[in-house]
Amino acid sequence: MSRLLKGAHTEVLVIGGGIIGLAVAWRAARRGAGHVIVVDPEHGHGAAGVAAGMLAPVTEVQYGEEPLLRLNTASNARYAAFAAELTEASGGLDTGYRRCGTIAVALDSDDREELRDLHAFHQRLGLDSSWLTGREARRLEPMLAPGVRGALYAADDHQVDPRRLLKALYAACERAGVLLHRAEAVELLVEGGRAIGARLSTGETVTAERVVLAAGPRSHLLPGLPEGVLPAIRPVKGQILRLRVPEAYRPFLSRNVRAVVRGQHLYVVPRENGELVIGATSEEQGYDTTVTAGGVYELLRDAHELIPGITELPLVETSAGLRPGSPDNAPLLGPTSLPGLVAATGHYRNGVLLTPVTADLVGEYLATGEVPDLALPFTPTRFATKAAA
Repeated sequence: MSRLLKGAHTEVLVIGGGIIGLAVAWRAARRGAGHVIVVDPEHGHGAAGVAAGMLAPVTEVQYGEEPLLRLNTASNARYAAFAAELTEASGGLDTGYRRCGTIAVALDSDDREELRDLHAFHQRLGLDSSWLTGREARRLEPMLAPGVRGALYAADDHQVDPRRLLKALYAACERAGVLLHRAEAVELLVEGGRAIGARLSTGETVTAERVVLAAGPRSHLLPGLPEGVLPAIRPVKGQILRLRVPEAYRPFLSRNVRAVVRGQHLYVVPRENGELVIGATSEEQGYDTTVTAGGVYELLRDAHELIPGITELPLVETSAGLRPGSPDNAPLLGPTSLPGLVAATGHYRNGVLLTPVTADLVGEYLATGEVPDLALPFTPTRFATKAAA
């Protein structure tokens, strides 16, 4: 890996080498935004390395989040082309993108009424989802519990493997000439009221025409960032389990399955290689990423209620990551109130889903200086305070 020299200069400096930072860097380089450097102590890690990778704008839609829905569906529509382009750009690395659909299941009469309301909401928004009886749901997925009372089927809610996606992005960045530098940004450099670069943990400094802040839930904590430029990005812990389906029992599931069990959202994502991902808890406990016995127990207990045979499978991995949540749970995309500083953070539970559209929108801004229309509702200036101004 290339080494920086003290006083290095670049057109674009990306702080944060997770899935969002790498995607923005790759797209910016492809769009001709100039030389790009990404600084991170450990590229390709972060929340995406833990995430299940369910691409579910329809079954995850929340009341009152229509603008975010438009962004989510736009990104989902770009995923097939994005994955194909990335596979080619990375030298043939598969991203695990899979068109499989998602079933949202009701386990009792109350859940069924809630799903009925959600289906009506989908219809009002023009979203593609179909109502299934319990028998029809079990016909599609025979491993579902016999007591399933009904379900919604979203044919366009698919999946990708975030770990494969990260490897492909890393390789594509290298092939595109992006410098991936293993160091931590310890201070944002501001001069004359403008972001001009960063000081690194190695003692080096990098100056840049534009700085992209893509450090997930720690984005707002970067020393040197003026007060009020970014809102606090809260870390939301998610514990997740990985099981293995023995060859004799495949396919255990053919589609993503999700449900609300005891008031908690649960999803199960089946990979073609036999991996089965169960997630995820939602815990606001600061920056703790400890896997707890209680978290593992609750996920297995609720998954067993949804899919009884699941507890017979080998448990091969437990992990936890931190989702970056903005105050309105929508991402921060584009220029901030500090000239020279661009944000790409705050994606909360939609980081993997929003990777293609974030890369496109921020990459376009870096290349042209114009904020795309689709990004306008999500610029960080919606939170900017008078102090920052």
